[in-house]
Amino acid sequence: MDTRTSPTPTTTTDGLLPLLWLASPALPVGGFSYSEGLEAAVDAGLVTNEAQAAEWLSQQLHLALARADLVVVRRAVIAWRENDGQAVRDCNGWILRTRETSEMRLQTEQMGRSLVEWLKSVRPEVASRASFPLTYPVAWSLAAAGFDLDTRDALHAFAFGWAENMAQAAVRVVPLGQSSGQRIVSRLAQEIPAAVAGAFACEEPQAFSPMLAILSSRHETQYSRLFRS
Repeated sequence: MDTRTSPTPTTTTDGLLPLLWLASPALPVGGFSYSEGLEAAVDAGLVTNEAQAAEWLSQQLHLALARADLVVVRRAVIAWRENDGQAVRDCNGWILRTRETSEMRLQTEQMGRSLVEWLKSVRPEVASRASFPLTYPVAWSLAAAGFDLDTRDALHAFAFGWAENMAQAAVRVVPLGQSSGQRIVSRLAQEIPAAVAGAFACEEPQAFSPMLAILSSRHETQYSRLFRS
């Protein structure tokens, strides 16, 4: 009986495994410690149950992530691959300029710094290209560009990693059961392809989510909170 497997096995440098790696909540970048305004929404009584949490995160996916970070990731992956340093700096600068609160800016700076440190330990040749402090979407794009990944697949992975972190934030802060969290992940996973398609349709990134900015600013001084500010 022939028990041989595929003659062209997948490695950690091509195909599915890098996507799973980069989307993993176990990636040591600290994403689990931020709620991105969700904790303040719960405190304000805007999110009180599973259905409201799912709807809140769905709107955040389409109105914020798809129009901003996913567009930047798309452009930054291409810029890293083409060695276009100015385009990389432009993407990084746009992220910094459009983070509307201190905690949002600190989040993207801290997670970007942590991701570069992770890259230094697992792919130092890729990390060496980070010659200035990178925001999280641009650092993540550097990691993705170092693998043989389709750009559209990379955006799916970035969005799914965000969805898992935010669903777990909802479980902790609403609070919800783990089954509720998985149903939220399922809904977001079904909506991610449309969000990615929207990101590819945007010629320029857009940042306009005033309610999220207001809640984030309130969270910075919220009396009792679980998540980092």
